[in-house]
Amino acid sequence: MDWDKLRIFHAVADAGSLTHAGDALHLSQSAVSRQIRALEESLNTTLFHRHARGLILTEQGELLFDATRAMAKRLDTATARIRDSEEEVFGELRVTTTTGFGSLWLAPRLPKFYEKYPDLKIDLMLEERVLDLPMREADVAIRMKEPSQADLIRKRLMSVRMRMYASPDYLDRRGRLEKMEDITDHRLICQSPSAAQVAAGAGLVAELLSFDVASLLTVNSYFGVLQAVINGLGIGVLPDYLVDDFPSLERVLPEVESQEVPVFLAFPEELRHSKRIAAFRDFVQEEIITHRRRLRETRPDEVGERR
Repeated sequence: MDWDKLRIFHAVADAGSLTHAGDALHLSQSAVSRQIRALEESLNTTLFHRHARGLILTEQGELLFDATRAMAKRLDTATARIRDSEEEVFGELRVTTTTGFGSLWLAPRLPKFYEKYPDLKIDLMLEERVLDLPMREADVAIRMKEPSQADLIRKRLMSVRMRMYASPDYLDRRGRLEKMEDITDHRLICQSPSAAQVAAGAGLVAELLSFDVASLLTVNSYFGVLQAVINGLGIGVLPDYLVDDFPSLERVLPEVESQEVPVFLAFPEELRHSKRIAAFRDFVQEEIITHRRRLRETRPDEVGERR
């Protein structure tokens, strides 16, 4: 098959329109249409159903689009590796992590990263879904469990535990807890046990909800839980990495915490020599070292057994 025709087919399938594909490729609609017809003739099949609202892939078209999509991702990887300079860090780096870690820990630290690498563009994708790194849905991931794919390079960064925090103002008003059963007299703020989150967090929440809490607020992100806690609404179940950036939080029942949650940084084997990933990996590791040092100085009881 003609590589140029495949490139045009991929653009049309991705855009769902001859006109939009032509705009992206800087070709006329008629030129794009001729190339698609020629490709269909060479394959002796129909790749698109033509409708007034646009183009829809046929079954054969879907098969070819799956192939060209994989090819495009591989080409993106190759291009990124070629563009990685011996000395400079530039281009785009697609980073994925959970909404909580990305918005509450990583994003506030990125200004320092951009000061060092102003020519690097970060595409930060925050979601609980685990993106497929070998298929280039992202370049690097920070995950709350060890990746299962064999063709990934992984580095354990630290461990996290879910703990209970409240504002001093709330505790002054409502009283401090002496035992877990006292939660029945308070408002608990947490993610729902059925929400997408680490199992350790869901387990701690389920244990707390086994007591008949007086009032409950569930939020589908730790950012929302944190805002409610800071504003004195109740006692929140939050990841312990927040205490460095929010020193006003007061820990509730220090003996109560979730099981350990390992945090891993992972990226595809084929990007082993990427200068962009090396820069990001080293930055995150340095920030974690700084984070631990501050905890040891300000809250030695919060550090616990960490790796």
